Amino acid sequence: MFNPTTLATESAASRPQLFQLLTRTVLSAALLLTLMPSVQAAGNNIPDNAKNVSTTTFSDVFKERATACHNGIEAQTSNSKHSNHQSSQRQNIDCMLTQLRVYQQPADHSSRQQYFAYKAQAWLNYASYEDSIKSRSSAGVHALQSATAILKALQNSEESSLNLTIDIPSTSALMRPDLWANLVALKDSGGITTAPRELAFSEVALIWAAANHCDHGWRQSASQFRMADRWLEQAREAYVNAHDSKTNAALEELINDYYKQYAPLDPNDDNCRGQVL
Repeated sequence: MFNPTTLATESAASRPQLFQLLTRTVLSAALLLTLMPSVQAAGNNIPDNAKNVSTTTFSDVFKERATACHNGIEAQTSNSKHSNHQSSQRQNIDCMLTQLRVYQQPADHSSRQQYFAYKAQAWLNYASYEDSIKSRSSAGVHALQSATAILKALQNSEESSLNLTIDIPSTSALMRPDLWANLVALKDSGGITTAPRELAFSEVALIWAAANHCDHGWRQSASQFRMADRWLEQAREAYVNAHDSKTNAALEELINDYYKQYAPLDPNDDNCRGQVL
């Protein structure tokens, strides 16, 4: 169970471990903080003849690249032991990030499409982090496969078949039930209309944070939980500002109901086994 109070009670004897995990923690936090810039950087690879076209034309221009990108991702996820795994996967991730930009434009796509596009982006940043530390963990594979499935659904106009709330994978756990209660209640109440990006990022951050907590403890997971908390605060503020007091009161009641449901599911042994929601 993640407990913020342990930050104040750790003994000085444990401080060397903090230094050992510093590089890993800074890298994962940096990826969380640069979710948006990573897509913008991917856009630098756009051909010159495609940079000044409309969103619809942009999508058409990259249709061929999309197919090639999917084929590359499928090959890597089916056989992740190739010697060139890291470099090839990085290229595939950059390709997918570029394609996702199309579906993140509010003028041309629904809030549901934007939500899933941002969620795929967050999964790709998770996969990118696992790739950067040369990990072969199942968490990285799951993140890459999740992003691939979402992108395919978006490109085939099948995003309606995607579930807004998914079960927590076996590499993670339901920690911070208060944040999960806010997340699910906001989505149930139509919160993706007002904050599709924030809800998408917070969900993957919660899954990522709990996985890191199981593997490395609070030192690595704390920053990710705080990031998820901030995104949820922004999502809730956007929702409250867009609705009347009666609707906001109903949201508060729903959050409380979900918290009562989720609190007993927070693992006391800090082991990740997944969770059906």
